[in-house]
Amino acid sequence: MTWNGEEYQARFDRIAVEGGDVHGEAALVRSFAPTTVLDAGCGTGRVAIELARHGIAVTGVDVDESMLATARRRAPQITWYQHDLVGLDLGQSFDVVVMAGNVPLFTPAGTEPALVTGAASHVRPGGRLVAGFSLNRDYTLDDYDAHCRAAGLTLEARYATWSRNPYTGGEYAVSVHRGP
Repeated sequence: MTWNGEEYQARFDRIAVEGGDVHGEAALVRSFAPTTVLDAGCGTGRVAIELARHGIAVTGVDVDESMLATARRRAPQITWYQHDLVGLDLGQSFDVVVMAGNVPLFTPAGTEPALVTGAASHVRPGGRLVAGFSLNRDYTLDDYDAHCRAAGLTLEARYATWSRNPYTGGEYAVSVHRGP
């Protein structure tokens, strides 16, 4: 898939100008009071930049150079890495690793376990992996939960939205898994 970071960011800029909340993911992450966050699949940096604005040390990782170019332009003070999340090894851990924006759905089919393992390996002991994604594709919550368990994480909470609306089924879920 080919992305255009500037066009992608323009969509969120329009939503914000029209009064929409584009920081739900960051608000949920901030509720855990982290000091460090890895924005895994950071795209143009929307979530990372908002977290940094609140004094959180953030690192962003994305595989797409166009998305990262936009992120770097918007927030050069943040550390941005171009890397696939599959096999990711930054040599550090974080209070929270967040995968917003359907990240698990953009990895090639069959690599989801390695994607989760790569993200989970950066969760500090007692930290959290937080991910939100659509369920109307071929990656189920049962699959995701199994991959998180295999990576040593335990389901702590599940919501229907980043605003913590209760999950009672449906086409989207936000999952919070905790490290040992």
